Amino acid sequence: MSAAYFSETYAQARRRFLEAARERSAEIDSYRHARQGAEGEELALDTALLGASDADRLFIISSGTHGPEGFSGSACQLALLNDELSRRAGESGIGLLLVHAVNPFGFSHLTRTNEDNIDLNRNFNDFGRPYPPNPVYEEIHSLLIPPSWPPSEDNEAALALAMTRLAGQRSPGVSSGQNRHPDGLFYAGTGPSWSNRTIRSILQRYGRNRRHIAWIDIHTGLGPYGHGEKIFGRHGAETTARAKAWWGADLIVSTAAESVSPRTAGYMMACCREECPGIAITHSTMEYGTLPSPQVRHALRGEAWLAGHPDAPDDIAGAIRRAARDAFFVDADDWKGMILGQFRAFALQTINGLSTS
Repeated sequence: MSAAYFSETYAQARRRFLEAARERSAEIDSYRHARQGAEGEELALDTALLGASDADRLFIISSGTHGPEGFSGSACQLALLNDELSRRAGESGIGLLLVHAVNPFGFSHLTRTNEDNIDLNRNFNDFGRPYPPNPVYEEIHSLLIPPSWPPSEDNEAALALAMTRLAGQRSPGVSSGQNRHPDGLFYAGTGPSWSNRTIRSILQRYGRNRRHIAWIDIHTGLGPYGHGEKIFGRHGAETTARAKAWWGADLIVSTAAESVSPRTAGYMMACCREECPGIAITHSTMEYGTLPSPQVRHALRGEAWLAGHPDAPDDIAGAIRRAARDAFFVDADDWKGMILGQFRAFALQTINGLSTS
Protein backbone atom coordinates (compact mmCIF):
# COMPACT_ATOMS: atom_id res chain seq x y z
CA MET A 1 0.00 0.00 0.00
CA SER A 2 2.84 2.44 0.82
CA ALA A 3 4.24 2.18 -2.70
CA ALA A 4 0.94 3.40 -4.15
CA TYR A 5 1.63 6.95 -2.96
CA PHE A 6 4.87 7.26 -4.94
CA SER A 7 4.67 8.70 -8.46
CA GLU A 8 6.83 8.03 -11.51
CA THR A 9 7.22 11.64 -12.70
CA TYR A 10 6.76 15.19 -11.48
CA ALA A 11 3.73 15.61 -13.75
CA GLN A 12 2.04 12.57 -12.23
CA ALA A 13 2.93 13.63 -8.69
CA ARG A 14 1.50 17.10 -9.24
CA ARG A 15 -1.73 15.79 -10.76
CA ARG A 16 -2.29 13.33 -7.91
CA PHE A 17 -1.50 15.94 -5.26
CA LEU A 18 -3.97 18.45 -6.71
CA GLU A 19 -6.68 15.80 -7.12
CA ALA A 20 -6.33 14.67 -3.51
CA ALA A 21 -6.30 18.26 -2.25
CA ARG A 22 -9.51 19.03 -4.17
CA GLU A 23 -11.17 15.92 -2.73
CA ARG A 24 -10.36 17.28 0.73
CA SER A 25 -11.78 20.71 -0.21
CA ALA A 26 -8.41 22.30 0.48
CA GLU A 27 -7.69 25.90 -0.41
CA ILE A 28 -5.34 25.51 -3.39
CA ASP A 29 -2.90 28.01 -4.86
CA SER A 30 -0.52 27.48 -7.77
CA TYR A 31 2.56 29.56 -8.52
CA ARG A 32 3.54 29.01 -12.14
CA HIS A 33 7.16 28.70 -13.17
CA ALA A 34 8.38 30.35 -16.37
CA ARG A 35 10.05 27.20 -17.67
CA GLN A 36 8.56 23.96 -18.97
CA GLY A 37 9.02 20.48 -17.57
CA ALA A 38 10.84 17.53 -19.09
CA GLU A 39 7.62 16.39 -20.77
CA GLY A 40 6.69 19.89 -21.89
CA GLU A 41 4.30 20.16 -18.95
CA GLU A 42 3.49 23.26 -16.92
CA LEU A 43 5.68 23.67 -13.86
CA ALA A 44 4.38 25.13 -10.62
CA LEU A 45 4.81 25.25 -6.90
CA ASP A 46 1.40 24.26 -5.50
CA THR A 47 0.04 24.76 -2.00
CA ALA A 48 -2.94 23.18 -0.27
CA LEU A 49 -4.33 24.55 3.00
CA LEU A 50 -6.57 22.39 5.16
CA GLY A 51 -8.36 23.44 8.32
CA ALA A 52 -9.50 26.86 9.46
CA SER A 53 -7.75 29.63 7.54
CA ASP A 54 -7.49 31.69 10.75
CA ALA A 55 -6.11 28.89 12.96
CA ASP A 56 -3.52 30.31 15.32
CA ARG A 57 -1.21 27.32 14.80
CA LEU A 58 0.10 26.24 11.39
CA PHE A 59 1.84 23.01 10.38
CA ILE A 60 3.80 23.34 7.11
CA ILE A 61 5.12 20.32 5.20
CA SER A 62 7.27 21.04 2.13
CA SER A 63 8.61 18.75 -0.59
CA GLY A 64 10.97 18.88 -3.55
CA THR A 65 13.41 21.55 -2.35
CA HIS A 66 16.06 19.46 -4.07
CA GLY A 67 14.31 18.31 -7.25
CA PRO A 68 14.07 14.50 -7.35
CA GLU A 69 13.90 14.40 -3.56
CA GLY A 70 10.32 15.43 -4.32
CA PHE A 71 9.35 11.85 -5.17
CA SER A 72 9.42 11.00 -1.47
CA GLY A 73 8.18 14.35 -0.20
CA SER A 74 5.21 14.27 -2.57
CA ALA A 75 4.37 10.71 -1.48
CA CYS A 76 4.40 11.79 2.17
CA GLN A 77 2.06 14.68 1.38
CA LEU A 78 -0.28 12.49 -0.66
CA ALA A 79 -0.38 9.89 2.10
CA LEU A 80 -1.20 12.57 4.66
CA LEU A 81 -4.05 13.89 2.53
CA ASN A 82 -5.51 10.38 2.74
CA ASP A 83 -4.82 9.94 6.46
CA GLU A 84 -7.02 10.69 9.43
CA LEU A 85 -4.06 12.58 10.90
CA SER A 86 -4.79 15.52 8.63
CA ARG A 87 -8.35 15.61 9.99
CA ARG A 88 -7.05 15.33 13.54
CA ALA A 89 -4.93 18.42 12.94
CA GLY A 90 -7.99 20.41 11.90
CA GLU A 91 -9.99 19.15 14.88
CA SER A 92 -7.15 20.34 17.13
CA GLY A 93 -7.34 23.86 15.71
CA ILE A 94 -4.24 23.48 13.52
CA GLY A 95 -4.00 24.66 9.93
CA LEU A 96 -2.15 22.26 7.64
CA LEU A 97 -0.24 23.81 4.72
CA LEU A 98 1.27 21.44 2.17
CA VAL A 99 3.89 23.05 -0.11
CA HIS A 100 4.36 20.78 -3.11
CA ALA A 101 7.50 20.94 -5.28
CA VAL A 102 9.52 23.89 -3.99
CA ASN A 103 11.81 23.24 -6.98
CA PRO A 104 9.46 22.06 -9.74
CA PHE A 105 12.12 22.47 -12.45
CA GLY A 106 14.52 20.12 -10.68
CA PHE A 107 11.74 17.68 -9.80
CA SER A 108 10.68 17.37 -13.44
CA HIS A 109 14.14 17.46 -15.02
CA LEU A 110 15.70 15.18 -12.37
CA THR A 111 18.29 17.61 -11.09
CA ARG A 112 18.83 18.48 -7.45
CA THR A 113 19.45 22.11 -8.36
CA ASN A 114 17.11 24.59 -10.02
CA GLU A 115 17.10 26.02 -13.54
CA ASP A 116 20.21 28.11 -12.73
CA ASN A 117 22.16 25.28 -11.07
CA ILE A 118 21.35 26.86 -7.68
CA ASP A 119 21.11 24.66 -4.61
CA LEU A 120 18.01 26.15 -2.97
CA ASN A 121 19.14 25.21 0.52
CA ARG A 122 22.12 27.52 0.03
CA ASN A 123 20.14 30.38 -1.58
CA PHE A 124 18.26 31.94 1.35
CA ASN A 125 20.87 34.53 2.22
CA ASP A 126 21.25 38.24 2.83
CA PHE A 127 22.67 39.11 -0.59
CA GLY A 128 23.63 42.53 0.66
CA ARG A 129 26.46 40.85 2.58
CA PRO A 130 29.36 38.76 1.26
CA TYR A 131 28.68 35.04 1.10
CA PRO A 132 30.92 33.11 3.54
CA PRO A 133 34.10 31.88 1.78
CA ASN A 134 34.55 28.14 1.39
CA PRO A 135 38.26 27.35 0.95
CA VAL A 136 37.61 23.62 1.32
CA TYR A 137 35.39 23.58 -1.74
CA GLU A 138 37.84 25.77 -3.65
CA GLU A 139 40.52 23.11 -3.22
CA ILE A 140 38.60 20.48 -5.12
CA HIS A 141 36.22 22.29 -7.47
CA SER A 142 38.32 21.40 -10.53
CA LEU A 143 38.25 17.74 -9.49
CA LEU A 144 34.52 17.67 -8.79
CA ILE A 145 33.67 19.03 -12.25
CA PRO A 146 35.85 17.14 -14.72
CA PRO A 147 36.36 18.33 -18.32
CA SER A 148 34.51 15.29 -19.71
CA TRP A 149 31.97 12.73 -18.53
CA PRO A 150 32.30 10.12 -17.26
CA PRO A 151 35.37 11.14 -15.25
CA SER A 152 38.71 9.55 -16.02
CA GLU A 153 40.31 7.05 -13.66
CA ASP A 154 42.97 9.62 -12.78
CA ASN A 155 40.31 12.18 -11.89
CA GLU A 156 38.45 9.70 -9.71
CA ALA A 157 41.62 8.68 -7.91
CA ALA A 158 42.66 12.29 -7.29
CA LEU A 159 39.21 13.20 -5.99
CA ALA A 160 39.08 10.20 -3.66
CA LEU A 161 42.47 11.15 -2.24
CA ALA A 162 41.38 14.76 -1.73
CA MET A 163 38.10 13.75 -0.08
CA THR A 164 39.96 11.49 2.32
CA ARG A 165 42.30 14.30 3.22
CA LEU A 166 39.44 16.76 3.76
CA ALA A 167 37.21 14.32 5.67
CA GLY A 168 35.91 15.75 8.92
CA GLN A 169 36.24 19.40 7.93
CA ARG A 170 32.69 20.64 8.50
CA SER A 171 32.97 24.38 9.10
CA PRO A 172 32.77 24.94 6.23
CA GLY A 173 32.88 21.61 4.42
CA VAL A 174 32.73 20.73 0.75
CA SER A 175 28.92 20.80 0.73
CA SER A 176 28.40 23.85 2.95
CA GLY A 177 27.80 26.10 -0.05
CA GLN A 178 29.74 28.39 -2.38
CA ASN A 179 28.97 31.29 -4.73
CA ARG A 180 32.10 31.56 -6.87
CA HIS A 181 31.40 28.74 -9.31
CA PRO A 182 27.99 28.84 -11.09
CA ASP A 183 28.95 25.56 -12.79
CA GLY A 184 29.82 23.88 -9.51
CA LEU A 185 28.19 21.91 -6.74
CA PHE A 186 26.26 23.52 -3.87
CA TYR A 187 26.09 26.85 -5.71
CA ALA A 188 24.27 29.51 -3.66
CA GLY A 189 23.57 31.97 -6.46
CA THR A 190 24.06 35.73 -6.34
CA GLY A 191 20.44 36.70 -5.66
CA PRO A 192 17.10 35.25 -4.58
CA SER A 193 15.88 32.50 -6.91
CA TRP A 194 12.28 32.13 -8.12
CA SER A 195 11.67 29.48 -5.47
CA ASN A 196 13.14 31.74 -2.78
CA ARG A 197 10.82 34.61 -3.70
CA THR A 198 7.83 32.28 -3.97
CA ILE A 199 8.38 30.63 -0.59
CA ARG A 200 8.69 34.02 1.06
CA SER A 201 5.42 35.17 -0.49
CA ILE A 202 3.70 32.00 0.75
CA LEU A 203 4.96 32.62 4.29
CA GLN A 204 3.82 36.23 4.12
CA ARG A 205 0.36 35.10 3.04
CA TYR A 206 -0.16 32.09 5.29
CA GLY A 207 2.36 32.41 8.11
CA ARG A 208 1.74 35.82 9.57
CA ASN A 209 -0.88 36.39 12.29
CA ARG A 210 -0.19 32.90 13.68
CA ARG A 211 0.86 32.11 17.20
CA HIS A 212 3.00 29.08 16.39
CA ILE A 213 4.38 27.59 13.16
CA ALA A 214 5.81 24.08 12.83
CA TRP A 215 7.58 23.20 9.58
CA ILE A 216 8.97 19.91 8.25
CA ASP A 217 10.99 19.92 5.02
CA ILE A 218 11.45 16.44 3.51
CA HIS A 219 14.80 15.45 2.01
CA THR A 220 16.61 12.33 0.79
CA GLY A 221 20.17 11.35 -0.07
CA LEU A 222 22.12 11.32 3.20
CA GLY A 223 22.52 8.60 5.79
CA PRO A 224 21.83 4.86 6.03
CA TYR A 225 19.35 3.20 3.66
CA GLY A 226 15.80 4.17 4.56
CA HIS A 227 16.67 5.77 7.88
CA GLY A 228 15.02 9.12 8.56
CA GLU A 229 17.18 11.51 10.55
CA LYS A 230 15.32 14.34 12.27
CA ILE A 231 17.68 17.26 11.75
CA PHE A 232 17.34 20.35 13.90
CA GLY A 233 19.34 23.55 13.45
CA ARG A 234 20.97 25.80 16.01
CA HIS A 235 18.30 27.57 18.09
CA GLY A 236 17.79 29.08 21.52
CA ALA A 237 17.44 26.94 24.60
CA GLU A 238 13.63 27.27 24.78
CA THR A 239 13.06 26.25 21.14
CA THR A 240 15.53 23.37 21.41
CA ALA A 241 13.86 22.06 24.57
CA ARG A 242 10.45 22.26 22.87
CA ALA A 243 11.71 20.41 19.79
CA LYS A 244 13.19 17.62 21.89
CA ALA A 245 9.97 17.32 23.87
CA TRP A 246 7.99 17.01 20.64
CA TRP A 247 10.28 14.80 18.58
CA GLY A 248 12.20 12.74 21.10
CA ALA A 249 15.75 11.86 21.98
CA ASP A 250 16.62 10.88 18.41
CA LEU A 251 16.36 14.50 17.27
CA ILE A 252 19.81 15.44 15.93
CA VAL A 253 21.13 19.00 16.09
CA SER A 254 22.69 19.70 12.69
CA THR A 255 25.84 21.15 14.26
CA ALA A 256 26.50 17.92 16.16
CA ALA A 257 29.33 15.69 14.97
CA GLU A 258 27.03 12.70 14.47
CA SER A 259 24.63 14.52 12.11
CA VAL A 260 24.61 13.49 8.43
CA SER A 261 23.76 17.09 7.52
CA PRO A 262 26.49 19.56 6.50
CA ARG A 263 26.69 23.00 8.08
CA THR A 264 25.16 25.18 5.42
CA ALA A 265 24.68 28.88 4.80
CA GLY A 266 21.35 29.93 3.29
CA TYR A 267 19.01 27.04 4.10
CA MET A 268 15.36 27.62 3.28
CA MET A 269 13.58 27.33 6.62
CA ALA A 270 15.74 30.07 8.13
CA CYS A 271 13.63 32.62 6.23
CA CYS A 272 10.58 31.79 8.33
CA ARG A 273 11.77 34.03 11.17
CA GLU A 274 12.43 36.84 8.72
CA GLU A 275 8.98 36.64 7.12
CA CYS A 276 7.02 35.82 10.28
CA PRO A 277 8.63 37.87 13.07
CA GLY A 278 7.43 37.52 16.62
CA ILE A 279 5.93 34.07 16.05
CA ALA A 280 7.02 30.87 17.80
CA ILE A 281 8.65 28.68 15.15
CA THR A 282 9.66 25.03 15.46
CA HIS A 283 11.08 23.49 12.31
CA SER A 284 13.04 20.42 11.34
CA THR A 285 14.31 18.55 8.29
CA MET A 286 13.59 14.86 7.76
CA GLU A 287 16.51 13.37 5.82
CA TYR A 288 16.14 9.82 4.47
CA GLY A 289 19.15 7.75 3.45
CA THR A 290 19.34 6.25 -0.03
CA LEU A 291 22.66 5.08 -1.51
CA PRO A 292 26.23 5.18 -0.15
CA SER A 293 27.73 8.68 -0.14
CA PRO A 294 30.23 8.09 -3.00
CA GLN A 295 27.37 7.14 -5.34
CA VAL A 296 25.32 10.17 -4.33
CA ARG A 297 28.33 12.44 -4.82
CA HIS A 298 28.94 10.92 -8.26
CA ALA A 299 25.34 11.70 -9.23
CA LEU A 300 25.73 15.30 -8.05
CA ARG A 301 28.91 15.71 -10.04
CA GLY A 302 27.18 14.36 -13.13
CA GLU A 303 24.27 16.76 -12.96
CA ALA A 304 26.62 19.71 -12.39
CA TRP A 305 28.68 18.65 -15.41
CA LEU A 306 25.51 18.31 -17.48
CA ALA A 307 24.32 21.80 -16.47
CA GLY A 308 27.49 23.13 -18.08
CA HIS A 309 27.17 20.85 -21.14
CA PRO A 310 23.52 21.13 -22.27
CA ASP A 311 24.45 19.72 -25.70
CA ALA A 312 25.80 16.46 -24.25
CA PRO A 313 24.86 13.30 -26.22
CA ASP A 314 21.49 11.84 -25.29
CA ASP A 315 22.95 8.62 -23.91
CA ILE A 316 25.25 10.48 -21.50
CA ALA A 317 22.54 12.96 -20.46
CA GLY A 318 20.07 10.14 -19.91
CA ALA A 319 22.51 8.17 -17.76
CA ILE A 320 23.20 11.25 -15.63
CA ARG A 321 19.49 11.91 -15.12
CA ARG A 322 18.84 8.29 -14.14
CA ALA A 323 21.73 8.37 -11.67
CA ALA A 324 20.34 11.54 -10.09
CA ARG A 325 16.90 9.97 -9.72
CA ASP A 326 18.36 6.80 -8.20
CA ALA A 327 20.52 8.77 -5.78
CA PHE A 328 17.48 10.45 -4.22
CA PHE A 329 14.67 7.97 -4.77
CA VAL A 330 14.96 4.22 -4.19
CA ASP A 331 12.31 2.40 -6.21
CA ALA A 332 11.91 -0.45 -3.73
CA ASP A 333 8.87 -1.32 -1.63
CA ASP A 334 10.80 -1.77 1.62
CA TRP A 335 12.41 1.67 1.27
CA LYS A 336 9.09 3.32 0.43
CA GLY A 337 7.47 1.72 3.47
CA MET A 338 10.25 3.00 5.72
CA ILE A 339 9.84 6.53 4.40
CA LEU A 340 6.09 6.74 4.92
CA GLY A 341 6.12 4.95 8.27
CA GLN A 342 8.70 7.27 9.78
CA PHE A 343 7.06 10.33 8.28
CA ARG A 344 3.68 9.47 9.78
CA ALA A 345 5.23 9.13 13.22
CA PHE A 346 7.02 12.46 12.79
CA ALA A 347 3.82 14.18 11.63
CA LEU A 348 1.88 12.72 14.57
CA GLN A 349 4.50 13.99 17.02
CA THR A 350 4.29 17.43 15.44
CA ILE A 351 0.50 17.59 15.58
CA ASN A 352 0.54 16.48 19.22
CA GLY A 353 3.20 19.05 20.02
CA LEU A 354 1.32 21.90 18.36
CA SER A 355 -1.91 20.81 20.02
CA THR A 356 -0.44 21.34 23.48
CA SER A 357 1.81 24.32 22.71
